[in-house]
Amino acid sequence: MPGNRFRRWLAAAVAVAAVATLTSAAHARPDGDDRRGHDLRLNQIQAMATHNSYHREVSFAEQKVMEANDPNFRTLLYSHASLPQQFARQRVRGIELDVFPDPEGGLYADPLIRRAAGLPPPEDPAWHEPGFKVLHWADFDYRTSCITLTGCLTQVKEWSQRHPRHVTVPVLLELKQTDPRLEERGGAVSPPWDTAMLDALDAAIRRVFPDRTTVTPDDVRRRGETLEESVLRHGWPRLSAARGKVMFLMDNDDQELQDAYRAGGRESLQGRVLFTDSEPGRADAAFMKVNDPTGGNKAVIRDLVRRGYFVRTRSDVPLDQATSGEDRMLRDALSSGAQMVSTDFPVPGLAARYGSDYVAELPRGQGPVRCNPVTVRTWQCPRGPLEP
Repeated sequence: MPGNRFRRWLAAAVAVAAVATLTSAAHARPDGDDRRGHDLRLNQIQAMATHNSYHREVSFAEQKVMEANDPNFRTLLYSHASLPQQFARQRVRGIELDVFPDPEGGLYADPLIRRAAGLPPPEDPAWHEPGFKVLHWADFDYRTSCITLTGCLTQVKEWSQRHPRHVTVPVLLELKQTDPRLEERGGAVSPPWDTAMLDALDAAIRRVFPDRTTVTPDDVRRRGETLEESVLRHGWPRLSAARGKVMFLMDNDDQELQDAYRAGGRESLQGRVLFTDSEPGRADAAFMKVNDPTGGNKAVIRDLVRRGYFVRTRSDVPLDQATSGEDRMLRDALSSGAQMVSTDFPVPGLAARYGSDYVAELPRGQGPVRCNPVTVRTWQCPRGPLEP
């Protein structure tokens, strides 16, 4: 985490200390209800998620082009199962999608790297559909298990409908633009993420997931209060009321982009779908991203979680843990209490190609989701699994 942002968080923590003191009772016994397991809220659980959940490796021919152009190309050599398989077979309960705007369709349909490798454009007609595309790096690291945002979300929705008792699934969206270096070489040039484009993104999500199937900022915010005040004073929705739903989170911490999303009197994300990656003391503060849980950051995450924020962190970075087999970052991530812990290696065997048995999962016997180790006391946690 950048040092200046760390300092801003510390300063903001002092500014909102009076509000933070209201949270301890809410997390120990929300609304005075101390029945085992029945008082849990959706931020009082912890589950494993996947990083770049759509990602697939490019072909061997394209990997040779990668090697010639990017000294770190090996960090791109990992592939995830399809989203339904991650939910069904890998006990994943959170995903990340990288989204590029493509309002006319076909903008990313002829990647430069394929031309350099002597390959024709991809044949899948989905590349030519207007809307939003899901991929990692336009014109370079483009392969994906679900090309369109609508297609990806439809897969999530169909799995959700088959499993209506699942815990709330966070969907982290990183809103991306094309690489200027590749633009100069004739690659795609993506349109900007202005307020109109962000409105279109919300509309695209709602076409697949109407508000009754999601947890939105409007579901959390109380009348007459900011989103942050509502989270810290009253907490998140109860787990029982949020089962079978998804929630959308914005990965980007770019201030200009966030300002465009909050424009028009939406400082507390009124009417919006996504929770922004915010900071304590801001009106929209409910979700925060702290990707590195090691060192002093673990204490930062634990403090944010105790206060009532929803936090995403990572258990590994390509490909450090996969090559070493070392799990300290995973252990720090789990003990930090971050509700969403993202990995590239959710099941055994994925790291074997790099020489280790590294895997990032919850402790054995705890299922796909567990009570949060920071905010839930033993007497609160149900004896059975949190997800049937």
